[in-house]
Amino acid sequence: MSYELKIEPLGAIVEVEEEQTILDAALRAGVWLPHACCHGLCATCKIQVVEGDIDHGESSSYALMDFEREEGKTLACCARLESDTTIEVDIDPDPDARLIPVRDHSGVVSQVVSLTPTIKAIHIELDDPIDFMAGQYINLRIDQGQFCRAFSLAQPPAQSRQVELNVRLVPGGEGTTWIHERLRPGMRVNFSGPYGQFFVRKKARAPSLFIAGGSGLASPRSMILDLLAEDPDARITLVYGQRTREELYYHEDFLALAARHPGLTYVPVLSHEPETSTWTGCRGFVHDAARAHFQNDFRGWKAYLCGPPLMIEACISMLIQGRLYEKDIYTEKFISAADAQQLHSPLFKRL
Repeated sequence: MSYELKIEPLGAIVEVEEEQTILDAALRAGVWLPHACCHGLCATCKIQVVEGDIDHGESSSYALMDFEREEGKTLACCARLESDTTIEVDIDPDPDARLIPVRDHSGVVSQVVSLTPTIKAIHIELDDPIDFMAGQYINLRIDQGQFCRAFSLAQPPAQSRQVELNVRLVPGGEGTTWIHERLRPGMRVNFSGPYGQFFVRKKARAPSLFIAGGSGLASPRSMILDLLAEDPDARITLVYGQRTREELYYHEDFLALAARHPGLTYVPVLSHEPETSTWTGCRGFVHDAARAHFQNDFRGWKAYLCGPPLMIEACISMLIQGRLYEKDIYTEKFISAADAQQLHSPLFKRL
């Protein structure tokens, strides 16, 4: 059984299967709805039900409060239809966005490479090419589809027949533990994508500042490689933070890129490197390193932040203090249940 979903003010009509979420149906039809965590935690996908019956699914009571449910609001990532329904969505079209329908993909793991003691690069050869914008992510089905996890695409879009994922081992994380301990070359994997609105706003013709932490380097790497392929002289600054030198992956690659491309500046920074080590680069946190590099003046740049929620919050505050407007800041953060309490920043309204 399926139901008809009408999306206002777009006027789009989407067919939704009985157990399919509103968000999944819309994305697979090529209709973008605002979203972030896809687990009912962050409230980014909150919509108004104008007419019809829905099941709220596993929406968090923190992200969707009781009075909001009574007012007809729901979370598109969790809600399922129980009748033909009309919803109203607050959508601000972006001229740089490409509407790429979400598809299911399959492939074979070709390599599993240890980038650092806690991060592995998973390389997948695809049965069919994937179309995506640099900066987007996929949902990988793990352990024969028992659960699903989101990972950014680390390769540029030109490499459409292969996928690279940078997976950090999360202590106690069921999905990342399975990948690190059991995933092997030759195994077949499935995923859906692409997802997300984290991409370079190229029409602005502004220089790009990327600030990344941990395995959050994956999206910026894809975006930087894509930008340099289009314009070898593009003005780009990457400030990348890790705790120690052994965790600083693709360091030599970015040093080599910066040597070949005068417009690319690479600023690696370590927060917990022993004072006795031979490291001569920046020490401390990424937001402090970025502030020092730009002398607290970010005017004229577009900033793209990718990493842990607390890092992103610190960077947003730093950028605003450095006279960068909210409209020029874009973020990507993957949200776990533990992060739910940190989602409503007083400094920034969207992910």
